[in-house]
Amino acid sequence: MKHCIISFVALSLAIFFFSFKENKHASGWTNLLDQNLSQWEMYLGYHHKASYNGSVPMDEHGDTIKPVGYNKNVNNVFSVIKDNSDLVLKVTGEYYGCVFTKTSYKNFELKLKVKFGSRKWEARENKLMDAGILYYSQGPCGVDYWRAWMLSQEFQITEGHFGDYWNIGNSAINIRAFMPEGSMSAAASNTQPFLSFGTGTKLTGYCMRTADYSTANNGWTEVTLVCFNGKSLHIVNGHVVMVLSDSRCNDNGKFKPLTEGKIQLQSEGCEVYYKDIQIRTLDKFPDEFKRYFD
Repeated sequence: MKHCIISFVALSLAIFFFSFKENKHASGWTNLLDQNLSQWEMYLGYHHKASYNGSVPMDEHGDTIKPVGYNKNVNNVFSVIKDNSDLVLKVTGEYYGCVFTKTSYKNFELKLKVKFGSRKWEARENKLMDAGILYYSQGPCGVDYWRAWMLSQEFQITEGHFGDYWNIGNSAINIRAFMPEGSMSAAASNTQPFLSFGTGTKLTGYCMRTADYSTANNGWTEVTLVCFNGKSLHIVNGHVVMVLSDSRCNDNGKFKPLTEGKIQLQSEGCEVYYKDIQIRTLDKFPDEFKRYFD
């Protein structure tokens, strides 16, 4: 009987410490989505027309149209809905803009699930469904071609192109990629040397992912973004589709590090849904990914 009691106590202690370890691991993740979007702010720029050319939009009288601005949720572009028991951020895409975190992040791992809706607006009516995660975001919104977002780096979310890269504003970065030739776009490869992309470099601010690993038939696709000291990984459904390093911005011809900032989720002319948005801070680069930078 005494032996049984000792065994029971030992088993209880083992379960306790195992549970503590599991809860401690789980608590490393912060859920960024709630019913009130309490951890986010928002910005809306313009309802762009198909003829938009990058200039400040004008009305029929030739007068400048002002952007909607910060924290004005016109036509409920951003809302939180329920999908069964899941909270989901619905973005109509009617206006170009974003929600962005109130907190800035430097070394972190972000994961979320994303899928497109069915509606497109005029600016993207004959184009692919499009959205994105913008990271290391700094400064005011509206510094990009579409006058909607902050200086940042983009993890592209587009039909068939989950994980592509775009520079936003005057950012630049290095990517393991094949050198582009002629009219072809550069394509990422996890085994190629690093090439420089973006403002102040010899290449454009765009690079394609290694391959398409998005979920078929517009199912929920899990994307993961790992960032540490200016290095980053774009991961789609568990596949590393782009390896990036030396995040920076071009400030009047001089490069400065761009290694910390807020996270933006884009509204870009089409309906998109985000859920299971979680983040955790990192005190070192995850061992499982170090080989991509060797």
